[in-house]
Amino acid sequence: MVIGYLRVSTGKQHLANQKSEIVRFASGHGLEIEKWVTEIVSGKTRENERKLGKLLNRMQRGDILIVTEISRLSRTLTDIMNIMGKCLERGINLYTTKEGYSFDDTINSKVLCFAFGLVAEIERNLISMRTKEALAARKAAGKKLGRKKGSHTKLNILIKNRDTIDMMLGQGEPIGNICKRFKISRDTFAKFRKLYCRCPC
Repeated sequence: MVIGYLRVSTGKQHLANQKSEIVRFASGHGLEIEKWVTEIVSGKTRENERKLGKLLNRMQRGDILIVTEISRLSRTLTDIMNIMGKCLERGINLYTTKEGYSFDDTINSKVLCFAFGLVAEIERNLISMRTKEALAARKAAGKKLGRKKGSHTKLNILIKNRDTIDMMLGQGEPIGNICKRFKISRDTFAKFRKLYCRCPC
């Protein structure tokens, strides 16, 4: 099966350009899109929390997944690597139209995947190193390390009320009102929304 995957971060962005680009690519390679999967969700949302994760689990060996660019899969290199690894492991052929990447069962694809993996590992190491250096600098400056007292508890309150918050956001409720209702700061809400909120609003 040949599947076209479309993703935008907000409803204001247009999907038409992605769709026409994929159709043009498929036509040029003698393929016909049999199914479209569309979602409006941040690229930072983990793959297993999106339609993409369910799609990959259903796809079979020899199936083809086409996206316009690799950033449509995710905004983080680590997630992209996980998705590419899953595709290679399951025998799913992945193509990007703009960069011209082809991830299939060829040596070149495996070499390219290895290169991406190496870059992802370097990125993880750099992030870890920067975090440790920042913590060491704060400690040297006499600043207290660790989470502010109560912040974890407040985040748990938001997680427990995730369905209610998703509904409020979907109905256009201002963020300020939500923060007042649950007695939390905008920073805590922003952290919750980035990590746990399921509403694409």
